[in-house]
Amino acid sequence: MKILTPAVEAADELTLAIIAASQAPILLLDGDLQIIAASASFSTTFHIPPATLPNKKLGDIGAGEWNIPQLQSLLETIASGHADIDAYEMDLVRADRPTRQLVINARRLDYGDADNARMLLSITDVTNARLAEKLKEDLLRDKDILLQELQHRIANSLQIIASVLMQSARRVQSDETRTHLYDAHHRVMSVAALQKQLAVNRVGDVELRAYFTELCRTIGASMIRDEKQLILEVTADDSMTDADISVSLGLIVTELVINSLKHAFPGQRSGKITVDYHAQGEAWTLSVGDNGVGRPDDISNAQPGLGTSLIQAVSKQLGAKVEITDAHPGTLVSIIHP
Repeated sequence: MKILTPAVEAADELTLAIIAASQAPILLLDGDLQIIAASASFSTTFHIPPATLPNKKLGDIGAGEWNIPQLQSLLETIASGHADIDAYEMDLVRADRPTRQLVINARRLDYGDADNARMLLSITDVTNARLAEKLKEDLLRDKDILLQELQHRIANSLQIIASVLMQSARRVQSDETRTHLYDAHHRVMSVAALQKQLAVNRVGDVELRAYFTELCRTIGASMIRDEKQLILEVTADDSMTDADISVSLGLIVTELVINSLKHAFPGQRSGKITVDYHAQGEAWTLSVGDNGVGRPDDISNAQPGLGTSLIQAVSKQLGAKVEITDAHPGTLVSIIHP
């Protein structure tokens, strides 16, 4: 039988008082892994009569479910003063009750008496938390699958609509009607391009140079017949932005690029369209310029179209202003966020 020093006895009394007042499952062990004291919540949580715990080794309590070799080895290492246990996870397997997932933290208490080691174990039951995490992961996975299926269906629907519009444009006799159908086709294709990018960048930050490059590649593939005749170029810095803002910027780029492709190079003219984005702190500028024929002389009397109204509305939503200037040759449209 080990003889306790007055210091150890006094410390034990204080520790016992703390354990008695604790609402969490706590055990006080000696160097032989024998239980000196247990909180009432330990007995309640793990359904072990409190009277059976004192002076019993940890591996012998209950029906032997705590007799886990790895845990025993770790506790012996702590008793020797060579380590502590931080967030050790284990499964408590019992024949008559559901398995519980536990997180154990253990510390050696230094009383200045190497012959009378004391260890304090706190046990947290994380079974319900782990179950909630798994349910959340399952829901997110199911949501992701549904989102992918929805995006696939949207992409298919947009392709069908674009095909119908193109077929209708080829059949009609009226030039005006054909022009409207072609415009509708281009707009559907622009929405399809944005939808594709949104599917890739639906969460997290978006690297704008890669985003604009892929967006313009998609637009060019659907509208530029000869890549040697019309060049679509992206120059941008290494800026990042969140997915929601990137969608708004992508919508502006799509409208401006399509507008240049439709109006800046009549009669199979050759030319170049440049999409540029640069930022400094909170200030940024997005511009789309071309070296085409420029704006018509009577532009001041023209009514703004749907695309122009859309660009103005999205820019205002972003807190930016729209500036249109003659590029000599061509036109430069800048979206400026101060």
